[in-house]
Amino acid sequence: MVAVTSAAYSTNTYYKAAASAQAAAATSAAVTGSSATVDEQAAATVTLSDEARAALAAKDFATVVSDTHAKLLTLLTEADRTSPLEGGKLALDLSSLDVRELFAMASDDSFTEAEHEAAGLEMQRRFEAAMAGPAAIAEVTGNYAGLYKAAADYLDSLGPEEKDGSDWVNGRAAITEAQKQLQADPKTMPDAGENDPVALYLALVEAGAGTQPQDIADVATGARKTLDALYADAIKAGKVPTFNKATTVGTYIDMSKFPSRTLSSIVLDTTGQFSPQEVSAANSALRAKSGAALLAGFQNAAKSSDPTAFSQNIMSLFASMSPEERQATGWSDQFYQAAVQSYQSTTKLMDMFAQAGGTSTGFLSWMGK
Repeated sequence: MVAVTSAAYSTNTYYKAAASAQAAAATSAAVTGSSATVDEQAAATVTLSDEARAALAAKDFATVVSDTHAKLLTLLTEADRTSPLEGGKLALDLSSLDVRELFAMASDDSFTEAEHEAAGLEMQRRFEAAMAGPAAIAEVTGNYAGLYKAAADYLDSLGPEEKDGSDWVNGRAAITEAQKQLQADPKTMPDAGENDPVALYLALVEAGAGTQPQDIADVATGARKTLDALYADAIKAGKVPTFNKATTVGTYIDMSKFPSRTLSSIVLDTTGQFSPQEVSAANSALRAKSGAALLAGFQNAAKSSDPTAFSQNIMSLFASMSPEERQATGWSDQFYQAAVQSYQSTTKLMDMFAQAGGTSTGFLSWMGK
């Protein structure tokens, strides 16, 4: 067990919340494990090419700060808001900010305290999203290796300014130490000290103190404004907005570019803001995204030597989705439980085969691998 006693690598409020959770609930980090087969985690992860990362880091930080101010002003104006917070919770979608812009908003003195706090909440949300899938696998498999690999990948993806800070350095060193311990015993939670961001994340989960996402009604309002703006642009260009991709005379409104939670807010339409045509188009786009994620999970599993890989990928995808996304796509708890049962039954068969004198290679051959 790893006690949570202080903040870790980042300056955002995530780690403050973790420490507070321990003080309030006397929690300690304990989830039953993470194996993560995986590179198969790529099914639920978006990565940048080396070229894209180089381009991202090319701007000097002063330019990043200036660009962030401009982007934030646009987001606030479009949302008809003066602050990204409401009631201590995120009330503005900051997902369009890249990692350097978000760090600038969280750390630079030219931003307000409310903006600092909002950026911290978004940083927390992103870290939690990166951990959710691997943590779900960990809970079922009892193996922590994949969870720490996901944390290492996340920290490594951050910007150079953030990596220059002692908090990042200490957090990354803790992850490295944990991974060394896991090489010897992947099913025992490592003791990597007070700077371990995974232990702090698990403490938040244990205390039920994770980030509260933007209210789905606010997401729907933002989606309404985005659609109206797209319609206005089309009409201004002298064309009729349409959801018909094959149009030759109108302007195709491509909902596939919308985030999944935005699409979910349209599909569920709890606020009654959308037409049947908009709901249908959003539903098609969302199901296409869901299908693509499942296909990617299956293809990655097919390349794996682990017969349980596809089950693990489904568990990871499910855990990474918000409740609204699951509801809109029809991913029920029964679907998740089926993946868990598939993992458990396959694992049991592998164990029985091994006890009968077989080898893992023999089992995989028998399975057609």
